[in-house]
Amino acid sequence: MTDILPQPDCSLKAVCEPLERCCLDQLEESGSKRPLNTGARLWGRVRSKLLRHKLDPQTVETKNWHTDVIEMNGIKVEFSMKFTSRDMSLKRTPSKKQTGVFGVKISVVTKRERSKVPYIVRQCVEEVEKRGIEEVGIYRISGVATDIQALKAVFDANNKDILLMLSDMDINAIAGTLKLYFRELPEPLLTDRLYPAFMEGIALSDPAAKENCMMHLLRSLPDPNLITFLFLLEHLKRVAEKEPINKMSLHNLATVFGPTLLRPSEVESKAHLTSAADIWSHDVMAQVQVLLYYLQHPPISFAELKRNTLYFSTDV
Repeated sequence: MTDILPQPDCSLKAVCEPLERCCLDQLEESGSKRPLNTGARLWGRVRSKLLRHKLDPQTVETKNWHTDVIEMNGIKVEFSMKFTSRDMSLKRTPSKKQTGVFGVKISVVTKRERSKVPYIVRQCVEEVEKRGIEEVGIYRISGVATDIQALKAVFDANNKDILLMLSDMDINAIAGTLKLYFRELPEPLLTDRLYPAFMEGIALSDPAAKENCMMHLLRSLPDPNLITFLFLLEHLKRVAEKEPINKMSLHNLATVFGPTLLRPSEVESKAHLTSAADIWSHDVMAQVQVLLYYLQHPPISFAELKRNTLYFSTDV
C-alpha cells in the first residue's frame, strides 16, 4: 500500500511520481509479457483518480483517509490519501529555542549577533547576487533538500566553514536556505499582529489612503523585522532587474516570497477558513499583492520612515 498526503499547494506530479515508479517496478518483476505501456497507463489512472479527489470539496472537508485500489492487466495499486490545508502544512509552531538561527525570533538573533540583519540573510543574499542573480528561475526552482539541510546545520552551528561551503554549494540550495529561514521563523517577518491590517490596507481603493496605510504599517514593525524586510526588498528588486535573463519578474518574486513573509496566525486562520476553497487559497493573493506593492514602490528608507512617524496620522 502507498500512503499519500497530498497538499493543495504541492505539485500533483510530485505526488504521482512514486506511484509511477511503483507501477514500473511491478512490471519489471512480473516479466515482459505485459504491454509496454501498462505502467504508464496505470499511473495515468492513478493520477486521474487523485485529481478527482483533489477537486472534490466533500473529500477535502472530511480530512479523513481515503483508500482506493486501481487494477489493470494483473497489476494492482492500493493507496490511501487525505488532504491537509495549505495553512496546516506551513503552520509555524511556537519555539523556545534560543540557540542557532532557524526557528529563533529575529530580534534574538540580531541582538546576539549585534547586527541589524541576520548573518544568514546577509550571506545568502550576497552569494545569490554574486553568482546566481542571472540563474533562470532563481528562488522559484527548488534546491536539493539534503544540501539545504546541510546549510541549515552549519548556520545553526555557526560553523567556521560556512563561507567555504556557500561558495561550493549549488545556488538554488542557497536560495532555498534563505526561503527556509523565513519560513521557519516563529512568526512571519511582517508579524502576526499586523497581518489583519496588511490585508485591509492592500484592499483600499484610494491610492493616497493606501500609501499612508502601507507606510504606517512598515513603521509599526519592530526594527529588526523592518530593517531585514527592507534589505530583502532591495535584493529582490535587483533580482527582478535581471528578468530578461533569469525570468523572475517582481510578480514572480512576490508570488514566491509573499506567503512566506506574511501569513495569518493560527487563531486568525481558524476564524476565516469556512470552505474548501478557503483552505486552498485563503488570502494568498492578498499576501502576494502586499509584497508586490512594496516591490513596485520607490526605494523605502528606514531613516525616512522613522523620521516621518511623528507626522503621520492614523486617520485613513
